[in-house]
Amino acid sequence: MDGNGRWAESKGLPRLEGHREGAESVRAITTAAREVGIQALTLYAFSTQNWGRPRGEVLGLMDLLRTFLLQEKRTLLENDIRLCAIGETHRLPRRVRKALEEVEEASAGGRSMTLTLALSYGGQEEIVCAARELARRAKEGELDPEAIDVATFQGALWSGSLPPLDLCIRTSGENRVSNFLLWHMAYAEIVVAKELWPDFREEAFFAALLEYRQRERRFGLTSAQIRERSR
Repeated sequence: MDGNGRWAESKGLPRLEGHREGAESVRAITTAAREVGIQALTLYAFSTQNWGRPRGEVLGLMDLLRTFLLQEKRTLLENDIRLCAIGETHRLPRRVRKALEEVEEASAGGRSMTLTLALSYGGQEEIVCAARELARRAKEGELDPEAIDVATFQGALWSGSLPPLDLCIRTSGENRVSNFLLWHMAYAEIVVAKELWPDFREEAFFAALLEYRQRERRFGLTSAQIRERSR
């Protein structure tokens, strides 16, 4: 969800207007993803580094987030979509946490798709937090350090319940992952879209999906091995 501020500035508008327009892209892409049968969609809504932005912009973003959650509650329920959040959500203002908890609880039974919002989230911070938790459990005798494997470590992550990440779409033409789902990026395909997030709508989304479908995912194997397995 990158490029909201630049979109607004390019049009001579306050940065917050870019975030408002970006919320429309969230609605459009969530609907499109559900309609094509995507079962899990994760959106990078607010990073841990975003707390360092101007105070007025952060406060505006928090108000926008609360409004969005409350407005979209009915739509999520009507479309059987479950909403989840990952990140240091305890850092969010109380009014935002209350709205988030309300929608998470109400939509917990959603089965058509899981929409995960990464809020006050950072991939490095997530991995450090998981390492600390496993170290604590090992120190207290709850966990044998030699028993820690990939599954154990992933289970300690905020995002541990997410399915394998197939595709990461990076908007605004930036060629970096910006501290997003670093653990899950191991074998994810990355598609870079030129559109700023407020301009990223259904057509651009479907183009990214088409590019993904044309990729050969090898997971460390050779093309010949992949072809043999597909027979």
